[in-house]
Amino acid sequence: MLGPRPGVECYHAHIYFEPSELQLATRLHAEMSGRFGLPMGRIHNRPIGPHPVGMFQVIVPAEALARVTDWLEHHRQGLDVLVHEDTGDDYRDHTHGVRWLGQPHPLDLSVLRPATRAQV
Repeated sequence: MLGPRPGVECYHAHIYFEPSELQLATRLHAEMSGRFGLPMGRIHNRPIGPHPVGMFQVIVPAEALARVTDWLEHHRQGLDVLVHEDTGDDYRDHTHGVRWLGQPHPLDLSVLRPATRAQV
């Protein structure tokens, strides 16, 4: 079970899938949407941003993090999941304190910029 870091109010969970796993990802997306009622990103069939394969994103408030990640650990059906903080510093959020359910994937960090002090 993953707990939130003090002071962090929101997290992103990115559920990764290969093209052959699209139907599985689509079912998981629908099930999570109905079960948790959290903001769900659309399903991306190909790499987008720093993510190296298809994925969808779930926005998870800190108070729901443990419940959502525990559920994902038991229901992800082999799909890999990146969980990271959402602090406004995309580079830091994707490189420090990230948590993986399943196998880590190398991210394309060249598309992310560290936040300036004014942004944080």
